[in-house]
Amino acid sequence: MNITYFGVRGSCPCSAPDQVRYGGNTSSVLVETDGEPPLILDLGSGLRPLGDRLAIRFARSGEPPKVNVLLTHLHYDHIIGLPFYGLHQDPDGHMVIHGPAGHEEGPGLTLPRAVHPPYFPVTLDEFPDQTTIHDLPVPSVFSLGGYRVMVQAVAHAGFTVGYRLEINGSSLAYLSDHQAPLDGVSVEPSVMELCRDVDLLVHDAQYTPAEFGERSDWGHSTPDYAVRVALSAGVKRLHLFHHDPAHSDGQLDEILAGAQALSRSLGGPPVEAAREGESHRIGEG
Repeated sequence: MNITYFGVRGSCPCSAPDQVRYGGNTSSVLVETDGEPPLILDLGSGLRPLGDRLAIRFARSGEPPKVNVLLTHLHYDHIIGLPFYGLHQDPDGHMVIHGPAGHEEGPGLTLPRAVHPPYFPVTLDEFPDQTTIHDLPVPSVFSLGGYRVMVQAVAHAGFTVGYRLEINGSSLAYLSDHQAPLDGVSVEPSVMELCRDVDLLVHDAQYTPAEFGERSDWGHSTPDYAVRVALSAGVKRLHLFHHDPAHSDGQLDEILAGAQALSRSLGGPPVEAAREGESHRIGEG
C-alpha cells in the first residue's frame, strides 16, 4: 500500500510564501495498491491536483477511470474539491463515494445539494462521468475490493468517522479530524480499535497546546495528543495531519520537532508531518 498527500491542511485552503513546503490544500489523500482501483481519502481542495495525477495514470494505462472514495465527514474543507475533480469530465469515469450516515443527513443527500446552484454553476449529475454515493452505517466493517475497511465514529464538531484500512498485511488508520480530550491522554475504545498496531497512523494535529487551551471544544487535537494515541495503540509510524491554515512552514517545523522529541522521550514511534506531494510506502503489501 502506498499513500500520497495532495491536501494536508485543515479548516480552509491557504496560500502564502511561508506555506510552500507543507502545502496549502485541504484534506485529500491517494491510497494505491497494485491490482486495486485508486482509493481517495476525503474530497478537500487537494482533490484537484490529485485528479490531475490520476488523469495521467489512466491515460497511460487505458483503463476506465474508476475511483473509490472514503469520506470522513461533510465539513466544507473535506468536500470543497468535489466539483473540481478533472475526471468528472470523462464520460467513462466513475467515482464511488462512501461516507458516514450518522446523526445528520448523510452524503447521499448532502453532496448533491452542495454541488448545485447557487453554490456551484452545475449540478453533480450534469458532469459527464458517473458519481455513486453510498451512506455507510457506523460502526461497520466492509470489503472494498481487496481492502478491509473499518469505520468508527470519532469525536469532532459534527458527526465524523475515522477509517482503518488493511490489505496484503499492511494497515493504515486515518483520523483526519479528532477532538482531543481535556486530559490530553485518554483514548476512546473506538479510536483504539481503529489504530491498534497499524503500520501508519495519520492523525489530526491542528493546534499547539496554547491554541488548544483557547479552542478545546473546536474538534481538533494537538501534536502531543497524536503522539499519545500512537503510543497507546502501538502504531509503527505517525504522520501529523490537518495542519492549521495559520501555521507557517517554520511553525510546522517547530511543531514537528516537539512531537518527535516527545515521542522519543516516551518510547513512541517515528513521527513525521504530512506534506503535499510526498509519497510513503506502508508495510509490506
